[in-house]
Amino acid sequence: MGGFFGTISERSCVMDLFYGTDYNSHMGTRRGGMATYSEERGFIRSIHNLENSYFRTKFEPSLDKFHGNAGIGVISDTDAQPLIINSHLGRFAIVTVAKVLNIDELAAELLAKNMHFAELSSGKTNATELIALLIIQGKTFKDGIENVYRSIKGSCSMLLLTEDGIIAARDSWGRTPIVVGKKDGAYGVTSESTAFHNLGFSVDYFLGPGEIVRLRADGMEQIRKPNKEMQVCSFLWVYYGFPTSCYEGRNVEQMRYDSGLKMGELDTDEVDCVSGIPDSGVGMALGYAAGKKVPYQRAVAKYTPTWPRSFTPSNQEMRALVAKMKLISNRDVLKDKKLLFCDDSIVRGTQLRDNVKVLFDDGAKEVHMRIACPPLIYGCPFINFTSQKSDMELLTRCMIQDFEGDGNAKLKEYATTGSPEYNKMVQAIADRFGLSSLKFNTLENLVEAIGLPKCKVCTHCFDGSSKHTLEQYPEEYNEGTTE
Repeated sequence: MGGFFGTISERSCVMDLFYGTDYNSHMGTRRGGMATYSEERGFIRSIHNLENSYFRTKFEPSLDKFHGNAGIGVISDTDAQPLIINSHLGRFAIVTVAKVLNIDELAAELLAKNMHFAELSSGKTNATELIALLIIQGKTFKDGIENVYRSIKGSCSMLLLTEDGIIAARDSWGRTPIVVGKKDGAYGVTSESTAFHNLGFSVDYFLGPGEIVRLRADGMEQIRKPNKEMQVCSFLWVYYGFPTSCYEGRNVEQMRYDSGLKMGELDTDEVDCVSGIPDSGVGMALGYAAGKKVPYQRAVAKYTPTWPRSFTPSNQEMRALVAKMKLISNRDVLKDKKLLFCDDSIVRGTQLRDNVKVLFDDGAKEVHMRIACPPLIYGCPFINFTSQKSDMELLTRCMIQDFEGDGNAKLKEYATTGSPEYNKMVQAIADRFGLSSLKFNTLENLVEAIGLPKCKVCTHCFDGSSKHTLEQYPEEYNEGTTE
């Protein structure tokens, strides 16, 4: 997916920028970048590959090169950024968290207008560069960012480091979050509110969908009002979010706990103890144990000294090794127990069979699994939440293909909790992986735990409900003010 951090201060911003960007590292694994600005030295930028290392390891040795009281940084799962642009709007650096479905169509339109792109080594267009070119089509930054909102299919949140402060613009449907923090003599802006705490910032403001603000060291100016409607990604709370982060004012760990609590209260299967698959399954498991009134025990632990995060090697065999080696089962806890494990989701299910076999081999009497969200039936067209290239890579679609001979058949029925098709699919998944039982959270329980109205939460990957496209943006939807 990706996350960003920006700060502007009356003093040097470099250390806050460095650590604030690092606190977004759980949001991506491919590239990291930082850019700073000072009147004396202008823009300074650096980008590093993070696929085989960590943000701090890559950037710490060269921190002395950065100067200034304003800067932006990004952890990206996609293109290299920040980019520095010189235009009629002035010079600016830009970072984005974006997915542009119509990128080829937009690139062709811009090329026809005599614009040009620095093609990536993969032969693809850099989405952040395309967004920057859409911005400079406008007469002002506000006008240009609204051009992005009108033009792209998908989503885009962004930070612009300008010669006059930092501009933050949230995706027009609010699919990805932006939160503003402040402390004495400084403002910060980030995807993850958890980035603020240890840097001394307090959460000050959550940007609304499509809202644009400009930050200076002494205050915040609204450039565009938020839109009325929102479709924030529900998977932020289920999987992406760090436990101490908040989205729309709702804490990630509390949401996971509440979701698990409700599942535990309603579950009728008898188990001896509950364990969470680290890291994102732990909060749910604690809630489930409280609701079920059974002990929580760490039957599986992640070996954090050398596997603190999941790298994503391009080689599938290496990915499988990483997934296996970072988790260690606790045989003394497992032995002769009826164990229930909580996990965030099942996407492809690539490692599940092997993991369940290990648990039984290590002495478990029964292995039950509870999943924090409903089955993933639809791929996400709005944000990069998995590396899948086709809906048919989803485990559920493979099961539907087996049942129906067509992986696109009867999707509504398979997505409906309790339907004959749903029950058959879930049981078949449990049988495939050797689970004693398998249950998924209901959509209703998930939305209730998030605490927002269903109409404000995107649940497309579960029920196919959010189909907002470029053609569906009504004119009256735009609530922007004049810059």
